[in-house]
Amino acid sequence: MFTLPETKFDYIGDEYIYAEISREMSLESNFKALAITTELRRRNIPGIIDICPANASYLVRYDPEKITAYDLHEYLKDIDITKSHLSEMNLLTKMVEIPTWYDDPVTREYSHKFKNRHQHPDLSDFEFAMKVNDYKEKDAFIDAHSSTPYFITMTGYIPGISWCFPLGLSKEEIIQVPKYSSPRTETPTRAVGIGGAFTAVYPIDSPGSYQLIGMSAVPVFDTERRWEELQDIVLARPGDIWKFRPVDEAEFEKIQSEVESGTFTYHTKHVEFSPEEYLSKGKMYIRELVEGF
Repeated sequence: MFTLPETKFDYIGDEYIYAEISREMSLESNFKALAITTELRRRNIPGIIDICPANASYLVRYDPEKITAYDLHEYLKDIDITKSHLSEMNLLTKMVEIPTWYDDPVTREYSHKFKNRHQHPDLSDFEFAMKVNDYKEKDAFIDAHSSTPYFITMTGYIPGISWCFPLGLSKEEIIQVPKYSSPRTETPTRAVGIGGAFTAVYPIDSPGSYQLIGMSAVPVFDTERRWEELQDIVLARPGDIWKFRPVDEAEFEKIQSEVESGTFTYHTKHVEFSPEEYLSKGKMYIRELVEGF
C-alpha cells in the first residue's frame, strides 16, 4: 500500500518555502515531489520565481511583494493533498539512450591519478565497483548496469549533472558503490560514475567523488544548443529516463565524430510514466516501457 508521511513545510528566510516529503529518499517520495512541482509550473502562480525538485523534497522561491508566504503555503498544501494519490502522479517524460564505453582508458587513467584518495589504491574505480558488488566478470557487471533504465530523480550541484536511480530492481539487485574517501579535484567531461545507488554523467570537467566506470559518447551539457534535446543547455530533466548502452572503442569514436560534426542524433522516446503501474507491476512494467527502444 502506498503511504507517505505528512509533508513538512518550513519557511526559509523571506523568499523560500521548503517542503520535506520524507526524511529518506525513495522513488515514491520522488514521484510525489515531481508531480507537485510539475503542477506548480502548470498553474503558473504569480510571484513564484523558481521551483526546485529534489530526491524527497522541493524548494520554492517566491517574491514576497507579489505573493505572501501564507498564501503560497496554502497553495502548496492544496496541491500536496491532490498529489498524494498515485493516480495523480503520472509524468509525461522521455527516454534517452546514453551510449557508454565502459572501463575505458580515460577513466582508468583518472583512477590511477587519484588512487591516494581511494579506498583501494591498487584497483581502478571500475574494478572496485565490480569487487564491492561481487562481480567476477567484466561483461556481467556491464550487463547488470546497462540492462535497466535509470530514473532521473533530481539535477544537481553543477549544471547538467543528474542523479539517476535504477528502475525495476530490488534493493539486493541494485549496484551500489561507496564514493571516494576524499573527492577528486578533477573528473573528465562525460565520465560515467556511480555513488551509492546513483549513476551520474559528469557534464563538464569538475571535482567529484563518484567511482568512474566509463565514458558517455554523447554530451549532456552544451552551451551552444546544437541539439534540440539540449535547447536549455542541459540534457537531463527530473523525471526523464536514461538507458545506458554499452559501445566498444570503434563505435565510441564514430559517435564522437558525429557529435563533433553536428550530425549526431539522440535516440529518444516520449512516454507517459505511471508510478501506479510501476509500483504494482515492477519489472513487468519496465519491460513494457522499454519495449522497442
